[in-house]
Amino acid sequence: MPLLVLAFYGALVVWAGLLFAALRQSSFRSFLFFGIGLMLFLNIGYFVQGQPDAIAFFISIYDVLDNLGVSSDSAELPAALATCVDNACTTWGDTYETHPSWGVAFHDRFANGPTSRTNLLYAHIGFNTVAFVLAHVQLYRPGTGGSANARRHRRLGRVGFGANAIGTLAAVVLAGQHGSVEEYGGPLAMFGFWSMAFVVFGCGVKTVTTARAGDIAGHRVWMMRYLGSMWGAFWLFRVMLFVLGPILRNVESASILICIWFSAPLGVLIAEGFRRRGTHAKAIDLSASEDLVSSV
Repeated sequence: MPLLVLAFYGALVVWAGLLFAALRQSSFRSFLFFGIGLMLFLNIGYFVQGQPDAIAFFISIYDVLDNLGVSSDSAELPAALATCVDNACTTWGDTYETHPSWGVAFHDRFANGPTSRTNLLYAHIGFNTVAFVLAHVQLYRPGTGGSANARRHRRLGRVGFGANAIGTLAAVVLAGQHGSVEEYGGPLAMFGFWSMAFVVFGCGVKTVTTARAGDIAGHRVWMMRYLGSMWGAFWLFRVMLFVLGPILRNVESASILICIWFSAPLGVLIAEGFRRRGTHAKAIDLSASEDLVSSV
């Protein structure tokens, strides 16, 4: 039994508790930081374990719910489930022999794919992780309080935006290879991932252009939307897939296509909703200052 997967489930329970507390207190600092920690755990695993093992761990998280009610004696598997060679795409051993078909394809493409593909995935994960973390640093430590903070904010902003650009470009190239992968949804998946990249990078561009124009209020608004798009593309994508996988397992690629197309836009909408309600005020210092304009 993979204890690490069970520990991850436990962490998700703790995280859900932090979300409940955050909604009651209108302060999301603990929830956000815990989510960043879980993101780092998943992403760093690709560099520590290697892509095949990290992907197998990722798939193992979904195996439990996706196999609920599925009989191993069935003559025909649900359309969205599949098997993999030597059952290598899971850490559950012989406990589960069927897995989400997108996961089987994901594991095979990077366990047996060309080096160029694996390098693109490393670039996408590595640079987007840097962009994700730095965006939160920028939001919690804006370029206020003096020229030193302004210079720091400017430098980190440039690094974060550059990392996002490289990570998104790698994702766009990878998505261009998805058109023939039916387990992902074929061309619909390819265009969906491109739309996700457009939403995330587009919000990032707006954070830069509004700041350069001296629009402090607009810069803050787009920073919230940018963070929402990244949380949607990373966490909302995974949570939606966790829920929709068992529900839509009789329809091939339906669950993953919904997540691909809607996670990033929904993330923006959720962030916008919280911004309009002002519930982020206790969690984030967004006090106005002319230093923010000079820091961009």
